[in-house]
Amino acid sequence: MDSFFAHFATVFMGFFAIMNPIANTPIFMGLTAEDELKVKKQVAWRAVLLAFIIVLAFSLLGKLIFTMFGISLPAFRVTGGILVLMIGFNMLQGEQSKVHSPSEDDNKKSIDSELSVAISPLAIPILAGPGTIATAMNFSADGKIEELSITIISFAILCIITYLSFVFGQKFIKFIGDSAIKVITRLMGLILAVIGMQMIIEGIYGAIRMFNKS
Repeated sequence: MDSFFAHFATVFMGFFAIMNPIANTPIFMGLTAEDELKVKKQVAWRAVLLAFIIVLAFSLLGKLIFTMFGISLPAFRVTGGILVLMIGFNMLQGEQSKVHSPSEDDNKKSIDSELSVAISPLAIPILAGPGTIATAMNFSADGKIEELSITIISFAILCIITYLSFVFGQKFIKFIGDSAIKVITRLMGLILAVIGMQMIIEGIYGAIRMFNKS
């Protein structure tokens, strides 16, 4: 039972670090600054729902994707670990990773349609970017029901937290200030960097075992 909760905490913190709802709330506030509360709730709901569907799909179809493209689990873990490590490193430097940041074109499109920001850039790439997908597939790659369930439940809980943070987090963000957000972002970056390195180590270890068996 202790190992179950420990694994759950690891998965949840991994997702929390890479999605970082506290740091993403100011982005949401900026993208929906001209919208009414009703529209903001719709945008937030669509964004987290789409992000959940994307992560759910990759979590469930991870093994099928590996088989289709001839990808081994160790190779994916090393590649995904490098990606997560890079995102964490950028956050440690106080920078927003390019794969989780809205581009200038995304920001221009968001002006054309209020609800379009729910798809891009909020759901993709901010909430369900490459790092989030790689993390989800890594945690559920073994294909066991327990790991898969923990991954999906953890991400679902985080989606709820993200929705609440988007809709009701304005006062909280103003209260803690920009300095606190930067500190939290760097802390999440450190956690991500460690998770990424752990993925790389597991991938290398798995590759060595595969080589020895062959």
